[in-house]
Amino acid sequence: MNINLTMLMQAVAFGVFIWFCARFIWPPLMRAIETRQKQIADGLAAGEEGRQNLSKAENRIAQMMVDAKSRASEIIAQGEKLKGETVEQARNEAKTEAERILASAKAEMEQEIHRARDALRGQVAELAIAGAAKILKREVDPKAHADLLAEIEKQL
Repeated sequence: MNINLTMLMQAVAFGVFIWFCARFIWPPLMRAIETRQKQIADGLAAGEEGRQNLSKAENRIAQMMVDAKSRASEIIAQGEKLKGETVEQARNEAKTEAERILASAKAEMEQEIHRARDALRGQVAELAIAGAAKILKREVDPKAHADLLAEIEKQL
């Protein structure tokens, strides 16, 4: 055998290997990475949107507090003519309404955060299963491993 022929054949085989990887392995891998990056970016955007919504709600609550205080001042002015009991009742109503609106906005924000986290947990678990299946070169049965998958999802 000629060493030059051996080197040439190895170079050709290596070239075929590179072509095969670039043609059949690299594109699906890059699509999966890009898809995951998009999902993460969407999740972060949703979280940022939730924070902005919370900020807007806090601004609305602050404006409502200003309005409530203004209304309370008017009620106090009228209350000097009326009984002191009417003034106290108006103040309590304004505070209760402000607290209710604040609690409602916070609860809505918490729900959005939990939904986003749950969605991300599910996606991460699916990616972990897919990665494990590829590593093990066999399909992981979600029904047979439901308790293990639930535990992994809780940890995420």
